[in-house]
Amino acid sequence: MAFHRALILMLGLAAGMAEAQQATIAFGDLEQDTTQPVEVTADQLAVNNADGSAVFSGNVQVKQGEMTLAAAKVDVRYGTDQSQIKELLASGGVTITNLADKASADEAVYTIETGVIVLTGNVQLAQAGSTMQGQKLTINLKDGTGIMEGRVTTTFVPGGN
Repeated sequence: MAFHRALILMLGLAAGMAEAQQATIAFGDLEQDTTQPVEVTADQLAVNNADGSAVFSGNVQVKQGEMTLAAAKVDVRYGTDQSQIKELLASGGVTITNLADKASADEAVYTIETGVIVLTGNVQLAQAGSTMQGQKLTINLKDGTGIMEGRVTTTFVPGGN
């Protein structure tokens, strides 16, 4: 696949540096339609009508198209008029999968309108047998790209797709 060849090429170029401060990556080999419905399942939902907040907790799974976000807890943040969900704030062992790609971190913020997910804290990314670690991964679901930051370390398997 072109995506995997591009990833291996990028990783090959980065191999000479062994570790970098930032790396551009592709995520999920597709452009995610961020207007698709978002389905959330969890063990518990707590709603506070006074401040308009909602918190999903316990085995939370958020699914939108091919993308799945799993975490222990997801706070829902609404826009100023309280009619639209603005952000999902995930914490507690966050994992995001999109097709064969998988990213994990301590926390993540998914801004629905822009289709951007920012993972922070002990970020790990696995793609086609290769791995990458850093402190922050910004994924743009609309164009399927990402940027890993914070003392990036890459391990790849030569001769892959």
